[in-house]
Formats: sequence, C-alpha cells, structure tokens
Amino acid sequence: MPELQRVSGADVGDLLTFLTVADLSVAGLDSPHVHLWVSRDGSGRIVGSTGYELSESGADVLIRSVAVDPGMRGGGLGSELAAFAIAAAAASGARRAWLFSRRSGGFWQKHGFESADRFELAGVLAGTHQVELFRETGRLETEVAWSRDLG
Repeated sequence: MPELQRVSGADVGDLLTFLTVADLSVAGLDSPHVHLWVSRDGSGRIVGSTGYELSESGADVLIRSVAVDPGMRGGGLGSELAAFAIAAAAASGARRAWLFSRRSGGFWQKHGFESADRFELAGVLAGTHQVELFRETGRLETEVAWSRDLG
C-alpha cells in the first residue's frame, strides 16, 4: 500500500485539479463529512486519491474520489485505494457502502459491489454533496449506482 496522507485544507486545490482531470465529482471536498486521502509521488504530485462521505446517520457511506494518475494505472494502485476506502468506512462504523460509477462497474464488482438502485442510494445518502449536486444538475437520472455490505 502506498503511503496515504489525509487531505487537509492545503491539499484541496491540488486534489480539485487531480479529480477534475479524472472527470470525478469535486463537490464538497472541503466538508468535514468528506474523508479523503491522497498518495503523492517523490515530487509531491498527487498520483492517487480515495475517500468516502458519511451519511447523517453514519450507517452508510458514499465511496468517492477513488482515482489513479493515468500513467500509473494497471499496477494495482486503484485496488489498494479502493480497499483502503472500504476498510476506513467500515472502521468508522458504517454498515453499507455505496458509489456512483458509469464507467468502472467491473472494477467495483471485483471489490464486492453489486448493482444498486440509484434512487435508493440518493434516499439513503440524501444529504451528501455528490447526491445533492447530481439532483440539482439532473445527472442523477443517468448515473449508475453500486452497493456492498461492510459487515
């Protein structure tokens, strides 16, 4: 596992750029309910990110911001980042993990996720930044949801 650093206020700008290039949502990156980590290379450049956002009850989490620099894909870093987010979410007391992914379903299935109803996800995680953004922009209608038990 690469060394991961918890994202602080000073990291948000770099992470925003990294996630924008990866075409992932950047809503609420600075929220205290969003828990994020990054992996940096020797020059300090972000090469991977991972995290989750807790539901109000704490029983559910939205896995988000799992991304790997395009030049480093295929080496297992994505799987390590996903496993870290899943373990951290479970350690927080959450019982179920959810995520949106239109392009990486096969990847997430390898990590125990199954297809889920996007509207159920939006109901369970109604207060999360990504769900609110997707509702406001109409993007929720086209998203693909995934879920897995954390027990």
